Amino acid sequence: MCGRYTLIASPEALRAQFGYEEQPDFPPRYNIAPAQPIAIVRLIDGRRQFALVRWGLLPSWVKDPKAFSLLLNARGETVLEKPAFRAAMRRRRCLIPADGFYEWEATSERKRPYYVRAKSGKPLAFAGLWETWTGPNGEELETATIVTTRANALLAPIHDRMPVIIPPEAFDLWLDCTKVDAQTAAALITPAPEDLLEVIPVSTDVNRTANDNPKLVEPAAEIAEPAPAPKPAAKRASPKRAKKDNGQGALF
Repeated sequence: MCGRYTLIASPEALRAQFGYEEQPDFPPRYNIAPAQPIAIVRLIDGRRQFALVRWGLLPSWVKDPKAFSLLLNARGETVLEKPAFRAAMRRRRCLIPADGFYEWEATSERKRPYYVRAKSGKPLAFAGLWETWTGPNGEELETATIVTTRANALLAPIHDRMPVIIPPEAFDLWLDCTKVDAQTAAALITPAPEDLLEVIPVSTDVNRTANDNPKLVEPAAEIAEPAPAPKPAAKRASPKRAKKDNGQGALF
């Protein structure tokens, strides 16, 4: 699962990497959380377009959005069949720019956060799906979800899932829903190469969505496992008094 991520590259750097014409100006984000606006890149009329949508997919057939749970992630193994995702997989694939994402490792004490980013320091492109929901009064809401896959060997000790990361040379293959069918695009749903990423332990400050600052991605000291509690000292046995010999041999 991917439930938090960052987008801290400059607008100019993202525009150059993703190739859209818009010139949005946005601040760095160090703790993007569900239901917040997120940046996506999609293909509209043959050109790449930057857009802001809500994180948490809302399928077009939903009657009451308040009664529908946010779909933050779409499992890549079933994205072609699940009713919530199959139409978007065929017609509305997108890229979700990110500089890295957070995962939590369960320990005996509490969940320990890690930040995962590219070794190169360059932004990543998550595979995404987007939808437009239209309300009874004609209001529209655009939403998106992150496609996930099984974790690679680097991340498996921390979590069993990870976002699908699309390499730059495959951007068009994922985005072009007119020329590339869903089955072909699904071939990109694989774990990222181990040598692409690095994992950094970070502070538990990231647990609070209100925290959004550069310190969240700074390396934190590894938390040592608590030492086992010392065993209670064994009670010393009281010395036994010698039994008076009554002249008979001991039977036991």
